[in-house]
Amino acid sequence: MTTDLHAAAAKHLLLNMTSNGSLGDDLFVVRSGEGPYVRDDDGTRYIDGLSGLYCCQLGYSYADEIAEAAGKQLRELCYSPLWSASAHPAAIELAERLAGLAPAGIEHTFFSSGGAEAVETAWKIARRYHALRGEPGRTKVIARNSAYHGLTVGALSFTDDPGLTEPYGPPAIDTRFVANTNRLGLAPELADDAVFTAHLLGEIEETVLAEGPETIAMLIAEPVQNRGGCITPPKGYWPGLRALADRYGFLLVADEVITGFGRLGEWFGGSRFGARPDLVTVAKGITAGYAPMGATLAGQRVAEVINRPGAVLNHGYTFGGHPLSAAISLRTIEIMERDQVLQNVRALEGGLANGMAALAGLPIVADVRGAGFFYAVQLAGDLPDGGFSDSARQALVVDLIPRRLREAGLLARVYNRAAPLLQIAPPLISDRPLLDRIAEIIAGTLDEASRALAR
Repeated sequence: MTTDLHAAAAKHLLLNMTSNGSLGDDLFVVRSGEGPYVRDDDGTRYIDGLSGLYCCQLGYSYADEIAEAAGKQLRELCYSPLWSASAHPAAIELAERLAGLAPAGIEHTFFSSGGAEAVETAWKIARRYHALRGEPGRTKVIARNSAYHGLTVGALSFTDDPGLTEPYGPPAIDTRFVANTNRLGLAPELADDAVFTAHLLGEIEETVLAEGPETIAMLIAEPVQNRGGCITPPKGYWPGLRALADRYGFLLVADEVITGFGRLGEWFGGSRFGARPDLVTVAKGITAGYAPMGATLAGQRVAEVINRPGAVLNHGYTFGGHPLSAAISLRTIEIMERDQVLQNVRALEGGLANGMAALAGLPIVADVRGAGFFYAVQLAGDLPDGGFSDSARQALVVDLIPRRLREAGLLARVYNRAAPLLQIAPPLISDRPLLDRIAEIIAGTLDEASRALAR
């Protein structure tokens, strides 16, 4: 069966973000999961240190409960669109539920099928909002260096990665990129949070003024930036973004596709940093990976404009708010509350932080950063500036580190793009021994890589 699966995949399956024609025998087939673990097609068990792809907040042990909710919904209603003047109970109930969990003032939800669609929706809502207020010239976006917000044509415009953007030509949406909040390599005078925050906000304000405030539709940022390695903001940064948005009239978008639904110990990770956005994008954890779903949450002042009598939001997705996904999301939220999943993250994040911080003394480690159950290690190479030579990158980042992690039973993300990184985002139901084991495996792997680098 394993041979048949590999052969069929090679013949018929196109994988995401993969050199499909060069895959050879490297296909990793995941067959089953239980708790915070998955098993491959040979039956080998691994810690799922990335929650699938930041999705599986509950791990893999709630299938019976989720299946019960799914079966009930499918027997009652398998599909009905949220189109024109039509809706269904599961989507209505979920929208109401999300309004109760969201930051203050965020009370409306537009459903989609995933994170990139949620970001596209945020853009369209922002454009419609400004046009209805008599400012159709607000056509530009501000995003951050190294940001990733999705791979659809619109979301790709806000994604700062030439390897992803250049193959498809000029961006569809005019975007200006500003500094992210990475502290690594900062000048000494920026070490203080207040100084660093003022510096970052000053650059954004200069960009707004240079472009013309009347041309800026929105600024989009993640509470903790995923690409570039779990980059956390300095104190005061998000309140400062709110102040700039209010001063110059653009909308503030918090991309919570990864940081939402408990990843940082809160329903919405921006709450940890004082974020007060106008729009919030979510996906992944909203169903704990049990079904595809995305959503764009909008503040009351935005909704009041786009919902004006006679105004039409000419936008939609066939499967947005699908009854099955909505029912699964509702049960996911119920389980997370009942089993105190967010409290588990808050209780254990300090231990994980300590375990990850202990890696900082290894020669191959340039930086360790993150929050909640979301951490990255930026790797230092053999070149004077901390970068990797081609040979060292191939030997360590491409080969040794991911191979040793998997041999030790841990699935983690090892980036071989821009700044080499090792990243983890374990299921939110993980306990202390499991988190300690994750840190132990990473320590052993990076210790071996450090010794190989020194040779």
